[in-house]
Amino acid sequence: MNRTAAQNKKFIFILEGILFSYIITALLLLIISFLMLKFDLSGTVLSAVINVTYIISTFMGGFFVGRKTEQKKFIWGLVVGVFYFIILMLVSLLMNRVSPLPIGSLLMVLVITSLGGMLGGMIS
Repeated sequence: MNRTAAQNKKFIFILEGILFSYIITALLLLIISFLMLKFDLSGTVLSAVINVTYIISTFMGGFFVGRKTEQKKFIWGLVVGVFYFIILMLVSLLMNRVSPLPIGSLLMVLVITSLGGMLGGMIS
């Protein structure tokens, strides 16, 4: 029973970390949209800024989960990053209803979100 309660707590911590990551993402995207309104940002700059948004968001989510869990923090941060990616891709596919991104781009985003979450967990 005690082990089940500990697993449930970790699951809740992961959900909280993902929610925290998406709140950070929303705030950063709001700032990016304001910058797009004021400045003429090129596609390359915009792509780089969005990748930095992924890194910051998953880092913060991994850091949050790492603070809550006291063992194997980097693994829990990695889990947050992977789930962040999965939710991001599912929502993207549901909203666009067009062909998915090229595999190379998907793998790059998966690596970015996974490593961002793991780094946040490691530093926590």
